[in-house]
Amino acid sequence: MSKYLDKAFDLQGRCAIVTGGAAGIGLACARLLTECGARVALLDRNPAVETVAAGLGSGHLGVALDVRQLDEIQAAVERVVAAFGQIDYLVNSAGVARLDKALDVDEESWDITLDINLKASFFAAQAVARHMRERGAGRIVNLASQAAVIGLDRHAAYCASKAAIVGLTKVLAMEWAEHGITVNAVSPTIVETELGKQAWAGEVGERAKQQIPVGRFAQPEEVASLVLYLLSDAAAMITGENVVIDGGYTIK
Repeated sequence: MSKYLDKAFDLQGRCAIVTGGAAGIGLACARLLTECGARVALLDRNPAVETVAAGLGSGHLGVALDVRQLDEIQAAVERVVAAFGQIDYLVNSAGVARLDKALDVDEESWDITLDINLKASFFAAQAVARHMRERGAGRIVNLASQAAVIGLDRHAAYCASKAAIVGLTKVLAMEWAEHGITVNAVSPTIVETELGKQAWAGEVGERAKQQIPVGRFAQPEEVASLVLYLLSDAAAMITGENVVIDGGYTIK
């Protein structure tokens, strides 16, 4: 590896918050960040998040919370700042998918989807950006989805929430660039997390793979690698973008 890349991806002394970090894409991002030397704080509703963080090695933090509650988000961010002294990166990975036909979506499912996928991402970014602004630097990556740029059956609330993430990302990138903060989004296709494997097992999964030019689903580590790039110094000139990682699904 070149000296430039060595430096760009050396995250020693850097600190990150990963929401939804106890499993799936969030955990894959956290693992990759720690491999590059960063300290990470995992925020997740799963009480096991503290154990998961401990499994990453010493010096990491796990915080159990309900990301739908603004006061809990703000308290968690302040706890991370107190523990780490700074926040360099935020990965908004917490998400939920409650699927139903548009005519059958109820208010509870709509509110839960928008609260977790959109509201929590915004207020986590807001809380973190206040600290990043003081330091004059920071990187934020929001997990969107291919559902942000196409229509999917039974995904009314989910598509709405993820399309909103892309719009939000552009606004935050515009407003916060002067403070040295970049904000980008990543939009994966179906990802083979443990939950993804269960949801897309069997014939339904095989049919879905046939719609993807590369013929397979994404791996959590592949998404995490893209997130790492956008957090790294190598991507310092990239902001306000939505990078699709879908094996060519949306080019058809």
